[in-house]
Amino acid sequence: MPGYGEIDTEYLQTLATTAPDDDGPVWMVNLMSYKERAEYADGRATELTGRQADDAYTPLGPLAAVGAEIVFAGDVEDQFLGEAPKWDRIGVVKYPTRAAFIAMQEREDFQQAHEHKEAGMAETIIIGGQPLEVPTAPDPVEWADVPHPPTDEDGPYMMVHVIRFHEQDGATATPDHMEAYQNVAGSVAVPNGVRIDGWFSAEGTIVGDGRSWHQVRFNSFPSRRAFMAVATDPERLEAHSEHRDAAIADTYALGVRARINGLAASVEATG
Repeated sequence: MPGYGEIDTEYLQTLATTAPDDDGPVWMVNLMSYKERAEYADGRATELTGRQADDAYTPLGPLAAVGAEIVFAGDVEDQFLGEAPKWDRIGVVKYPTRAAFIAMQEREDFQQAHEHKEAGMAETIIIGGQPLEVPTAPDPVEWADVPHPPTDEDGPYMMVHVIRFHEQDGATATPDHMEAYQNVAGSVAVPNGVRIDGWFSAEGTIVGDGRSWHQVRFNSFPSRRAFMAVATDPERLEAHSEHRDAAIADTYALGVRARINGLAASVEATG
């Protein structure tokens, strides 16, 4: 087992044995929490922070070799919901197939780079996701026309929600209480410029802390101010208390500033 989490061997077996005719793209959502100082297994002296060690790990060559790409990467600015750990960064890699994910793990160049991840990462959760059908706004609002448009000081702001619902059948099913909350929240969020970049059902958690998850949602706002206008709206707060809390058993709500965001395009490209 790596030092930064537990491997779900059952999901690993699923990834490794999916028949080619049944295989297809998978989005690996990575939540990352770093050590303050990198710690290498061989005891070498280093001045690298955990984040810098992870930067050294970033396996761009192996990813490209198996046809995968980083479609989202950003730093966590706010952790609104969810206890420890404190997450530092979110990344999403789209693999063309589950077999490609396994093939990358077996590459020598990936294995050599992995020492940097082991040195820098305190904890991680890696969730394999499949795109969900999402609500569509009848008349999307241009960000230039919203009450809190993006500025140089406060630009696009991504809200990432990692969700486990109360007991239910199937990872893709959204409980009625959550549907009711979405209807109210959407009526407030749409005028403030919300865009859904991707909602994913969790088919498995390849690395984590033993918890299972149902969905991961990426909702972008023109600014943090726009999100806060939605978050503090009285109607949304009432629906949150009545419906969202009734639907959700465990969650992280993370405000992220993206450095790479091709998430929506990566979903659209799959059809």
